[in-house]
Amino acid sequence: MKQPNFFLVCVAAASLAITFMPSGLLSGQTLQPDSCHVTTPNGIVAGSSERNGKSYGNALLSVGPFGLWPNGTVVFKPGGAGFQTKDGGLGMKFGWTRGIPGKLNVTGRRIDADAPPLRFETNQTNGAHSTGFLASYLIFSTPGCWEVV
Repeated sequence: MKQPNFFLVCVAAASLAITFMPSGLLSGQTLQPDSCHVTTPNGIVAGSSERNGKSYGNALLSVGPFGLWPNGTVVFKPGGAGFQTKDGGLGMKFGWTRGIPGKLNVTGRRIDADAPPLRFETNQTNGAHSTGFLASYLIFSTPGCWEVV
């Protein structure tokens, strides 16, 4: 069985967002998005012959139908998408499309510095027989360059 590929995202916090975060959370963390070689969409939607210019994946699993962020960079800023957890993590909604039945497990790690691992959460049915769309939250412990698998 062909395994889905990983993708890379750059997680950045806009300078204004620092004022909404606990003191010291982002101090000294200046991220240059160009330093993270992010994944770009390939147009493939799992389980479908239709293409979507923002989607990334293969016939079994894809990120979408809403796809990846422009330039592969997830940006957190005041009034923008996403949220901050009580422990300072940065959460963003990600949609997945499953082309075959199965429980989706998502993991991730920061590749440009040490950080606690990515957290994956969903409130939808995510069982062995589930297919189709699954809404989830990916929670990044810090801004940086992340590999999501």
